[in-house]
Amino acid sequence: MQAELELLKAKRKAIERHITVAQLTEEQRFSGLSTQTKHLIDTIKMIAYRAETSMVHILREHMSRDDDARSLLRAIYNADADLLPDEENATLTVRLHHLANHRDDETLRHLCAELNETETLFPGTNLRLVYNLVSSQNPGDQEV
Repeated sequence: MQAELELLKAKRKAIERHITVAQLTEEQRFSGLSTQTKHLIDTIKMIAYRAETSMVHILREHMSRDDDARSLLRAIYNADADLLPDEENATLTVRLHHLANHRDDETLRHLCAELNETETLFPGTNLRLVYNLVSSQNPGDQEV
């Protein structure tokens, strides 16, 4: 078995790790996105960018430096969150965890309040999205 193992290892080393596109058969070659698919993807990107820009404008209302709004949004996107569906009250609560500092948390609270005012329904359901911070559930003077 040891000899067979060595033979298989030698065969594996002989196989090229990278190949060029020219070495692929016509069926194996990557074909570009169709025009309709590209338009759909571009539309989704444009909608996402516009939504992000709207959130940036909301954040800038409470920020002293306008340039920090997009970086704060990136931090929010990377923050942990709890999703709590409540079918009885028809809500889906998104509880965001703390950010790097108290100032960012206060700005995030403002964003949550603005988003809550829109009373947006989660797509495909009748659940209204409710945004808040985990700390909103546990005030500072309360023991956890």
